[in-house]
Amino acid sequence: MTTYTLRKVMWAALTILFVVVLNFFLFRILPGDPARAGIRDPRLTQEAQQAIRVRFGLDKPVINCFESINPLRLGECRVNPLQTQFFIYAGNLLRGELGISYHNNRPVTAVLAERLWNTVLLIGAGQILAVILGMGLGLLAAWKANTPLDYGALVFSLMAWSVPTFWLGIILLFWGSQYLNLPLGGMMTAGATFPNSWARTADLLRHLLLPTLTYTIVFLGEYMLIMRSTLLDVLSEDYILTARAKGLNNMQILKDHAIQNAMLPLVTIIALNLGFTVAGAIQIETVFSWPGLGGAIFEAVGRRDYPMLQGAFLLIAVSVVLANLAADLLYSILDPRVKTE
Repeated sequence: MTTYTLRKVMWAALTILFVVVLNFFLFRILPGDPARAGIRDPRLTQEAQQAIRVRFGLDKPVINCFESINPLRLGECRVNPLQTQFFIYAGNLLRGELGISYHNNRPVTAVLAERLWNTVLLIGAGQILAVILGMGLGLLAAWKANTPLDYGALVFSLMAWSVPTFWLGIILLFWGSQYLNLPLGGMMTAGATFPNSWARTADLLRHLLLPTLTYTIVFLGEYMLIMRSTLLDVLSEDYILTARAKGLNNMQILKDHAIQNAMLPLVTIIALNLGFTVAGAIQIETVFSWPGLGGAIFEAVGRRDYPMLQGAFLLIAVSVVLANLAADLLYSILDPRVKTE
């Protein structure tokens, strides 16, 4: 492992450690009683509330061993520091546990794993299409700059980038269900029986079509604009003029000199989008009733399900850090000069 890679990995590890600590205390300083907020039953007795606190480990001190002890006897510590909420949380993380959901009474890890797969399926298909189409349109618009083709692609990308996501989703939902007989939402047809796996996959693809199309259009404009702008700058460089003087054709110039240098800003944007959209395109998932991670976060906010929110936010943060790490390592491949900085 090179020094550059090792340094990037160490910084990513330190960032994740900071995120873990911040994520723990962030939800401990929120106002209200988690036991009552999580259950929302006005008939709860004091004994029931205390039992809930014990069930979810809320009866233990947060981190200070002097909590819950007479403040006049600070010299005495009757609580094992390893039995405080913070160290229990850290130990559970090392075992891959994120706590128990207040609402579902299920492990947060299991709930997030179910929703995460649905979100990855949605954003994976959308991102692949958006990257391919965005790069292709951006490259074509830059190569045909100041032509009607360039102007048309520019207008389309600006409209796609600026249109509100929820509005586009609603329009496509109405259009697809009205004229193409596509499903209104969900991931599978409710109550349907499938004779084989091919029929089940076909039904899934029908439900996936509209949200994927919405996701693709939203990010397509951004990738196209960045690719076009960067490629125009690269094509004006002296080494491109030198390549032309050497007699290289257009395809050789694009493949060997232009595209690789124009990819650096696009890699940054793609990495950031991938990291943040692990949370799910909440608006898209809400419009199309897609059972993804974004919908789980939305539901947890309304129910004040703190363990679910804490686990989801940690997953988002770690995803962003890992996406940035991947982008940094990819930089060193696309531009070896990065290693020397």
